[in-house]
Amino acid sequence: METDHNDNEKLDEIDSIISEEPDFKPEEKLIESSDDPVEEKPELSESAQEADKLKKELAKDEKSFKNLQRFLIYLAAFLVILWVMFFKIIGITHMPSEDMEPRIDAGDLVLFYRLARKPQFQDVIVFEKVVDGKKTLMVGRVMAVPGDTVEISAGNSVIVNGNVLVEPKIYSMTPKREDKVTYPLTLGEKQYFVLVDNRLQGMDSRYFGPVTKDEILGTIITIIRRIKF
Repeated sequence: METDHNDNEKLDEIDSIISEEPDFKPEEKLIESSDDPVEEKPELSESAQEADKLKKELAKDEKSFKNLQRFLIYLAAFLVILWVMFFKIIGITHMPSEDMEPRIDAGDLVLFYRLARKPQFQDVIVFEKVVDGKKTLMVGRVMAVPGDTVEISAGNSVIVNGNVLVEPKIYSMTPKREDKVTYPLTLGEKQYFVLVDNRLQGMDSRYFGPVTKDEILGTIITIIRRIKF
């Protein structure tokens, strides 16, 4: 029959295709093993070890140098800030005399603001005045400012612009010194009339006249009491 003949031809064709395929052998399949030996790094020679050690020491020294450099920069910046603070903005000195007792005792530390060189009435200032040919550091209280007229009455009261000043915290009278200053005294530009609290013994504008702005070092902001044993 014709059908059987066609089937036989198809079977022969399939057999020929199979015979052309390469033989497959499962046993020849390569199997990757996870147990392959790890390649070990060769040990460094003695000279290489020394070079590596030296390299590490140099890196450590470089790090230390950078830390030292950073510290020196911070230290220099800190010193500059201190210099600006205490030589340009804030001043510190000790009370040189008993002129301001009992408010400020001799030897107390005095902190003053250098930029405040235009004081107001009742401000306590630090100033330098030439007395008997010698420049002297002094402390006093501003009682009159530029343009004011100062008088000291026969009753030892301070009069500014015709008004008698009431000073409840001043415990002594304020005698004038006729041979030093002529009253009434009108202050000129940049002149200040300064009195100390210890009016009987202290030295102030009654003795050497007005204090000028150029002689003022600053206005006191606080004091640190000297410890008395």
